[in-house]
Amino acid sequence: MAVELAKGVTLELPGENENFLKDEGILFASLDKVVNWARRSSIWPMSFGLACCAIEMMSMAASRYDIARFGAEVFRGSPRQSDLMIIAGRVSQKMAPVIKQLYMQMPEPKWAISMGACATSGGVFNNYAVVQGVNQVIPIDVYVPGCPPRPEALLYAIFQLQKKIDSTRGSFTGSFNFAKSASSTSAPAPSSTSPKSEA
Repeated sequence: MAVELAKGVTLELPGENENFLKDEGILFASLDKVVNWARRSSIWPMSFGLACCAIEMMSMAASRYDIARFGAEVFRGSPRQSDLMIIAGRVSQKMAPVIKQLYMQMPEPKWAISMGACATSGGVFNNYAVVQGVNQVIPIDVYVPGCPPRPEALLYAIFQLQKKIDSTRGSFTGSFNFAKSASSTSAPAPSSTSPKSEA
C-alpha cells in the first residue's frame, strides 16, 4: 500500500508491519527527494526590482495571488538570506556589476528568474546603456515573457522552478559536500617527471 503525501514523496508501507508503521508515522523516501521537497517548499526571493516589472512582482506577493501558499512569500532584503533572484525590469550597464555581485553573495543553491522582455532581451531599449539580456551577466533558470508579464506568469515561473528543483539529483551529497571531501582527502598521484635532475 502506498500513500502519496506530496508530489514525488510517497509513504510506502511494507506488508506485515503495515499497521505499526502507519500508526508511528514512518516515512520511506530517498534523501534527495526529501531535500528537494524542502528546497522547493521554502524558496526565499530577494527584494530586487529594477523597473515596471517590479510592480507586478509586488502584486504577486500580495493577498490576491498569495505566493505564501507555495512557500515563497519571504522576500529578503539581504542576498545572504535569499536563494532566488528575480530580475524584474531592464538592466543598465551600470547595474550589471551590482547584479553580479549580489548574485555571488547568495548562498548555494541559488536560482534566478528573468522577468519581462527588458530583462530577457533588452526589450524596446536597443541602445548602448541597456544590457541585451541579463543572461550575459548571471545564469538564468527560468524566463518570463511579457511587457510587463502578469503576476500569474511569474507564479507559473516559480512553479517551473519548483519542478526544476524537484528533478535535481545529488542534492543530499551536494548539501554536505560529500563529493568534495572524498576527492580532497585522496593523495595526489605521483608525477612521472622529477623537477630535479640527477647528475
